[in-house]
Amino acid sequence: MTASAINNAPAESIGKEVVFTRVFNAPLSLVFKLWTQAEHFGKWWGPPSFTNIIHQFDARPGGAIRIDMHGPNGMVLYIGGTFEEVDEPSRLVFITAALQSPDSEPFIKIRNATVFEERGGKTVITLSAAVIMAPSEQAAGSATAGMEAGLSQTLDRLQTLVQELSSSTADRELTGNRIFNASRELVFKMWTDPDHIVKWFGPNGFRNTIFEMDVRPGGKWRHILHGPDGVDYKNESVYLEVVPPERLVYQHLSGPAFVATVTFEELGKQTRVNMHMLFDSAEVRDITVKVHNAAEGLQQTLQRLDDEIARLTL
Repeated sequence: MTASAINNAPAESIGKEVVFTRVFNAPLSLVFKLWTQAEHFGKWWGPPSFTNIIHQFDARPGGAIRIDMHGPNGMVLYIGGTFEEVDEPSRLVFITAALQSPDSEPFIKIRNATVFEERGGKTVITLSAAVIMAPSEQAAGSATAGMEAGLSQTLDRLQTLVQELSSSTADRELTGNRIFNASRELVFKMWTDPDHIVKWFGPNGFRNTIFEMDVRPGGKWRHILHGPDGVDYKNESVYLEVVPPERLVYQHLSGPAFVATVTFEELGKQTRVNMHMLFDSAEVRDITVKVHNAAEGLQQTLQRLDDEIARLTL
C-alpha cells in the first residue's frame, strides 16, 4: 500500500498513542545512558526471553537503528529505524520499523518518544508510542494492542537492569541531603555563583580561592581548598550537565576522581538538595571517607550552606 493510501485510511489506530510512566530509583544520567548506548539497550529492549543482536545504533538525530530480536521459539524480528531527537538528558525520540527481512522496506513504523525527569534523586520516564505507518487499519490496531503488553514487559526488564546496575554502584557512592528554607532559584545560585560558593563550600574551617567557575556543560571549575592546618587542596572539575534550577552534574578531575550529581527539589517555599558522588572504585571511595573524613565533611559543607542561606535571608 502506498503512503497516500495509508494516510487516507481510517485513523482510529494509526497515530493513536499508548503511554507508560515509570519511576526508577537511579540517577537521570544512568537511565538516559541505558536508552542511548547499544551495549545497554540490547540487554532490556523487548519482551521477556527476547535477546538482541544490534547491528546499528547511532544515538544522534538521523542515526540509524538495525536490530535482530530473537524470540524464545527461534523467531527473529527484524527491526530498523532512525533517531529523530536526542536531547540529553531530557528527551529521546526514535522510530522503530518492522521489516520482513534485514534489507526490506518497513511495513509498520512506530514513533517512540520518551521524556526523562529528575525527581528527588529518582528518574521518572514517560514513554509514548504511536503507530505512524501500517498497511491497514487492522494491522495498526493489532500493533497498538501488542504495544500495550510488549512495552510494559520491556519496561519491566529495564527496571530490573536499573536495579542491578544501581546496586552494583552502592559501594562507590557517597550521598547527602538537606532541606533549606529558601527558594530553589536561590539555592541553585548558591552553587553556581562564585561570589556565593566561595563563602561556604568545604568542611568547617576551610577557605576557598576560586580561579575559574564556568558553569555550563564543558566549563571548568578550578579552585583551592585551604585547610585549617595550612594544607592546600587543588581541585579541578568539569561541568557535564547544567539545568537551572534543577540539576548540576560535574566530574572531579583531580584526585579523588568522582562524578557529583546535585539535584534541587522544590518543596513549596523550601528546597531539598540531594548530593550524590559516584567514585571510580570502592577503594577510592573508602580511602576518601576514611582518610579525608569525606562523609562528615559533606554534612559540614551542607550545614555551612544552610548557615550562609540563613544569613542572606534574615
